[in-house]
Amino acid sequence: MKKLFLLLFISISLSSFSQKNSDVTGEWYNAEKDAIITILRIIILCRGKSLGCLIQMMKMEIQKDPLNPNKDLRDRARLGMVMMTNFAYQKDNVWDGGTLYDPKTGKTYSGMITLKDKNILDLRGYVGIALLGRTSTWTRAK
Repeated sequence: MKKLFLLLFISISLSSFSQKNSDVTGEWYNAEKDAIITILRIIILCRGKSLGCLIQMMKMEIQKDPLNPNKDLRDRARLGMVMMTNFAYQKDNVWDGGTLYDPKTGKTYSGMITLKDKNILDLRGYVGIALLGRTSTWTRAK
């Protein structure tokens, strides 16, 4: 019931905004194409910043979050998990200042999103400086 309420609240909280900022929103396949992540822009909860939620997993071997450093969160479901938070549009199709959680490793990274074209985005995760990070290319699902 709580998850349903959260999803309804997120859906109702969405607001329209400029086309340039909205291009990153939507459903995206991760690089491995084993999950679909929805990127939303939440006005009320996040002050206009973007976040991403895992909405579909192609391979369901691991349904929980066993590698999370917080023991209390290890039993939470991956499906519906917020994996990306606080990305703010900068300029030139770049969103920055956010954090990324990788449920495959249990690690959290600083992140940056670059929209290459309307169907391809680069998601860069790093610790410290972006130069030492890793980039994952996602493709639009729909």
